[in-house]
Amino acid sequence: MKYKVFLLILLGMLTAFGPFVTDMYLPALPTMTGYFGTSVSMVQLGLTFSMIGLALGQLLVGPVSDKYGRRRPLIASMVLFIISTVACIFSPDVVFFTAMRFLQGIAGAGGIVISRSVATDEFSGKELMKMLAIIGAINGIAPIAAPVVGGVMLSATDWRGIFAVLLLLGVVLLVGSIMFRESLPRERRSQGSVLAAFASFGVVARNRRFINYVLQQGFAQFILFANIASSPFIIQEHYGYSPIIFSVCFGVNAMAIGVASALSVKFRKPEDAVAASCVGMVVMSSVIAAVLMLGGSFWAYEISLFMLMFMMGLTFTASTTLALNSERDRAGAASALLGTVCFLAGGIVSPLVGVGNILHSTAVIFVAGAAMSSIFAIRARRAGNMR
Repeated sequence: MKYKVFLLILLGMLTAFGPFVTDMYLPALPTMTGYFGTSVSMVQLGLTFSMIGLALGQLLVGPVSDKYGRRRPLIASMVLFIISTVACIFSPDVVFFTAMRFLQGIAGAGGIVISRSVATDEFSGKELMKMLAIIGAINGIAPIAAPVVGGVMLSATDWRGIFAVLLLLGVVLLVGSIMFRESLPRERRSQGSVLAAFASFGVVARNRRFINYVLQQGFAQFILFANIASSPFIIQEHYGYSPIIFSVCFGVNAMAIGVASALSVKFRKPEDAVAASCVGMVVMSSVIAAVLMLGGSFWAYEISLFMLMFMMGLTFTASTTLALNSERDRAGAASALLGTVCFLAGGIVSPLVGVGNILHSTAVIFVAGAAMSSIFAIRARRAGNMR
């Protein structure tokens, strides 16, 4: 029982690790331009390359963990994170800093993909869904909470202080990784060469049920990342509220995602949770689109956004459970592909909210994400019925 609690804490921290690596220092970006004596766009490359590292790193670590087990790749990821974080703190220029951020992203990817893989190794059915509910709640809250935490820290330190806290987190996770018991026995690991392990991506991608649930969650992530990219401008510039009010709203909406992820286990079947989520996303995205397009009040925007985040949160746990349950023999590769698609969705949609009128573009992305997520949920259910 004690080890199960330890495992739950470790997996939760590993899940939050990637978003905190990418987002925690965002409030410090303006001061970093002065520190490095460079442009805003050059400093923002650090964010871009960390996201690329997170996406590509999952594709690398997933199959490797299927071949060699979870523990050794996890320890290696934490060691790489510690080294790259120290290098970030002492970066002589912005180019070196950007390169180290790329390595940080790869290291953070190891934590994300292995946390889901370990959950799949250790649990199944309803118990797996409960574990993924916790992971899903953290995964929904972390990208939103990380900038808020960074902003609070910035009042007492500078950007290097934020990275020092990340370094401490990396040391704690390294200790936890060393204490972690291997969850993938040798007889269940991928046979053959490392290249054969990477070939498992092809097998996983041909699983129609799996890939449809991955795409279903990927389009749901459009809504999450569109909100992250647009809400600072909508709340502060369009509605005229202060950064403090924005942070409060950000936190409240993050709670909606976390609560919904946890409540999704109450559904009789995960397919029912996905169906309810998709219906809710379509309805609430249409409501908030009308609010944004027609110039509705702040409270109409905030209440409908809260409900949209809640409906979206229902799908994280359920669709992850359904996807990973359909590829238990290649959990590392499956988890990697799922995570990569979700991060690529964020990379694609974030700049799109700034095209034209941000109210209108955000409304369109919300509705499009909900509609496409629903289409792939239907396809996934049909694929499951055909098996």
